[in-house]
Amino acid sequence: MATETEPERNAEATAGADAGTAAGDHAGPAAGDHAGTADDGASSHGRPTRLAAILCVDDEPAVLAAVARDLRRRFGERYRVMRAGSGTDALELLEELRRRGDHVALIVSDQRMPAMSGTDFLTRAREIYPEARRALLTAYSDTAAAIAAINEANLDYYLLKPWDPPEEGLYPVVGDLLEIWEGKAELHQRGGVRVLGHRFSKPTHDLRDFIARNRVPGRWLDIEGGDGEARELLAACGMGEDCLPVVVLEDGTPLKQPSVADLARRLGVSAAPSADHYDLVIVGGGPAGLAAAVYGASEGLRTVMVESEAPGGQAGQSSRIENYLGFPSGLSGSDLARRATTQARRLGAELLTVSKATALRVEGAGRIIELTGGAQLSANSVIISSGVSYRRMQAPGFAELTGAGVYYGAALTEARACADQHVVVIGGANSAGQAAVYFANFARRVTMLVRADSLAKSMSHYLIEQIEATPNIEVRTGSEAIAAEGEDGHLARLTVRGPDGTESAETVDACFVFIGAAPRTDWLDGVVARDEKGFILAGLDVREHGWPLSRPPYTLETSVPGVFVAGDVRARSIKRVASAVGEGSMAVSLIHQYLADG
Repeated sequence: MATETEPERNAEATAGADAGTAAGDHAGPAAGDHAGTADDGASSHGRPTRLAAILCVDDEPAVLAAVARDLRRRFGERYRVMRAGSGTDALELLEELRRRGDHVALIVSDQRMPAMSGTDFLTRAREIYPEARRALLTAYSDTAAAIAAINEANLDYYLLKPWDPPEEGLYPVVGDLLEIWEGKAELHQRGGVRVLGHRFSKPTHDLRDFIARNRVPGRWLDIEGGDGEARELLAACGMGEDCLPVVVLEDGTPLKQPSVADLARRLGVSAAPSADHYDLVIVGGGPAGLAAAVYGASEGLRTVMVESEAPGGQAGQSSRIENYLGFPSGLSGSDLARRATTQARRLGAELLTVSKATALRVEGAGRIIELTGGAQLSANSVIISSGVSYRRMQAPGFAELTGAGVYYGAALTEARACADQHVVVIGGANSAGQAAVYFANFARRVTMLVRADSLAKSMSHYLIEQIEATPNIEVRTGSEAIAAEGEDGHLARLTVRGPDGTESAETVDACFVFIGAAPRTDWLDGVVARDEKGFILAGLDVREHGWPLSRPPYTLETSVPGVFVAGDVRARSIKRVASAVGEGSMAVSLIHQYLADG
């Protein structure tokens, strides 16, 4: 670990005395390594605002000074680096920061502290600042404790001491954690787009979901909210409730009942293609499509990806993916989509969101993808990674209440609105399990309705263990919802049939459906061979479906030469994120062979 210069040592000298005093207003220069009364910017109200904080906690003064110094050197211009010499002092400091309305981006704590372990402290700190990223400092001998903390305390990361040089052992991890925090903070900032509407309004829900999944900074303002902000803003726009939903853009322009496509155009989320012809067109922006975009662009192919909703696909709605290689503490589907989208764009791939493929045409060696609105993309090769949708419930009442208490997929935008309510999750696979665990953080009670007699038939073991350890989740196997009823325009009750055939009425506030997989392939009807369920056939499976060439089809090649398939939409695929990523990258390798053959 680098030694301190004399000025740095002097600046750190009062660290222990500073730790428990008022947040950001310490008297000496060691106050969070920023003078807390300094103006870090100006708020919209004209009063000074402070930078978000990074809090370091360690009972060893030398280690505390060193980690604070290293963090200040790299991140001190964007964050206040603050220190505390014990878990107790740090909790007092966090309480003071919360009272003052300050932001905390990251908390770094040593594990071995005499009065309170780092794991115990970070667990309690999460109650004060649930949005802050949390990392544990450990010695090699404490690795088992750190891994346990990931499982038990939802730790984000652990760092081994010493981390010398910090450029390799500290900064990449901290930078990544801060980037995640910044992304979430940006989405919930007070500026940006504002959506005014009713919670149980499908058009409002669709707009909120679009903004969240495309990571557009903004907020939803419930017209029935107690603070009256939504009504005041609606009146300021000169509109009444008959105009809802209303979207107020960042420049103050109000949009009356816009469609998702209209809003996407106004926000610049959707874009027109920049070229007439590409080496590779990818249809679908889930993990398979994003992987194909990364590998295609990085290997020199002129690549464009078309996504009808938002990058990440169905996986992008997952609250937590914990079995993806290389992320020991797991990551959210949103984080995975953000990372992959940034990576693809950085490498030169073009991404067209809110654009839907409507047809595929073959013209000689060219492959033409037609899009909604009449646009079309010409390419030498195509990868279809359009994914799947959850099947719709056919029971009475579900169609009428969709978007008004009944939702398909995770609909994470609804989670906070479910506080202290009864939530039902229908389904028994991983997506349903991830959603149940996530909603249990907010809801009073979560009930899972699973048609099978066991979760083990379709869910990963780690998720089953999490569900069993979550006291407010109830799993009902052999059960199904056979009807939904509403009151005042939103879901109120479900009729549930149990394993013995008896029926009961359940009072329910929200229901999230994760049943089956319907492939998004109708637009390929009559062009590409599919199985009886609509999944796309590939490789040896297409030989009996009019394969036109003397060479055999490549492993992921469809019945149309030069058109490949990857991910969940492929027949007999493995419905896992890692396998989809692998197929997306593999398809690009096969395309190089196809282009070389041509």
